[in-house]
Amino acid sequence: MKPFRFGIDIDGTVTCPTSLLPYINKAYNVNLVLDDIKEYDLTKAFSVDEKQFYTWYKTVESKIYDTSPPQEYAKKVLDAWNNHYELFYISARGENVFDTTTNWFEREAIPYDHIELIGSHYKIEAAKKHSVHAFFEDKHDNAVDIHEELDIPVLLFDTPYNRKPIPDGVIRVTNWQEANDWIGKLFPITSSNE
Repeated sequence: MKPFRFGIDIDGTVTCPTSLLPYINKAYNVNLVLDDIKEYDLTKAFSVDEKQFYTWYKTVESKIYDTSPPQEYAKKVLDAWNNHYELFYISARGENVFDTTTNWFEREAIPYDHIELIGSHYKIEAAKKHSVHAFFEDKHDNAVDIHEELDIPVLLFDTPYNRKPIPDGVIRVTNWQEANDWIGKLFPITSSNE
């Protein structure tokens, strides 16, 4: 039995935070790059009606999720972790894209023990229900709230939209190799838990 269970966000954490930008740029005739996205709410980065953007997003979300590239080193690290830790993906995606999501994990050969699409950014209850020992996130307020509510380490994947101050216990990382280094310190693999 694996001694530790990790809660892992998908979008912007396992997948590249730039995944949506080609679709937005084409649909809205803009030329956004990741550094233009200073807030999690993408509509703050360019002139667009929020309701219209949400309606458009719902028509393309399945395609975006299906074509999102994994972050560099994500697969390599998650493959290595799969032998020692339980990998529970907890995402704000809705159940309507569950098949798209699981097909993506299968096609990319990224290991998982459980995938839960909660349809909300409020992940505390799911993280609590699954008794995760650490969480991986790209949304600043989620990272802070999960850490403060559950008193577990949260690794925050650095992006221009999440650079507000963080408390001790939320650890900013720039890539999956750094995340792997932190996990090695926080949850070392010993012969007794192999």
